[in-house]
Amino acid sequence: MQRQRTLKSNVSCVGVGLHSGKEVRLELKSADVDSGIIFMRTDLPNRPKIHATAANVTATLRATTLEEGGAKVFTIEHLMSALNACGVDNCLIAINAEEPPVLSGNSIDFFKMIKAAGVVEQNKERKIIRVEKIYRVDGEEGKRFVMAVPYDGFRVSFVSVNPHPLIGIQYGDYEITKDIYEREIAPARTIAYEKEIDTLRAMGLGLGGTFENVIVYNDEGWLNKLNYPDELVRHKILDVIGDMRLAGILKCHIVASASGHALNTQLAKKIYADFN
Repeated sequence: MQRQRTLKSNVSCVGVGLHSGKEVRLELKSADVDSGIIFMRTDLPNRPKIHATAANVTATLRATTLEEGGAKVFTIEHLMSALNACGVDNCLIAINAEEPPVLSGNSIDFFKMIKAAGVVEQNKERKIIRVEKIYRVDGEEGKRFVMAVPYDGFRVSFVSVNPHPLIGIQYGDYEITKDIYEREIAPARTIAYEKEIDTLRAMGLGLGGTFENVIVYNDEGWLNKLNYPDELVRHKILDVIGDMRLAGILKCHIVASASGHALNTQLAKKIYADFN
């Protein structure tokens, strides 16, 4: 029997949000059994809580947004990805703004925070969702899709299709264990096309982005050094791991082609609805 897990001790960090550019303090705290992962907005009256479940997803423009009772948090996928990879069932996330800090633009800092805090077993069985049929969501007339199929473990296969000749088609396939995640997935940063940056910032997006936390490319090449030659697809897998945690603790194989937060969370909602 696998037991539920939470953090052994509390751990915190300070940074700026990727899209908001606002300074934020975030603290990861231990939580009771069956709590799940909960964000608590400490900057708002009565400290409202937002449960990190697929049912609370309200927007997916360049990030995944959760909302409950009028309070919201967005760009939660990197933190959720690290919590998923570390096998954390229950965690209270105290945050004093709408968006977690971007830190390195990936999930490695969150992963290290969880590792430093330690993970401890609790006295109750884990709620594992074993996918026993095929779930699939399609977008753009079948040009994009994401699906979950039965599998004894948690695995993600992703095909990234980018029309830019610098990037093109990238493929990644990983069994998601803690060690593989730390080495192969967690350091992969988010990406931006230089020509889109001004437009994004005019929309109030990417205001906290820098060359330290975003890999940027233009028509000539990469403007900063990559952590991996195929960093883009690895970050896409990182996002999938975070978005799918909103459905619960999954045993399945996620197969995706050119998927993003919208399709990921639609799939998570389908699975979540069948098990809750």
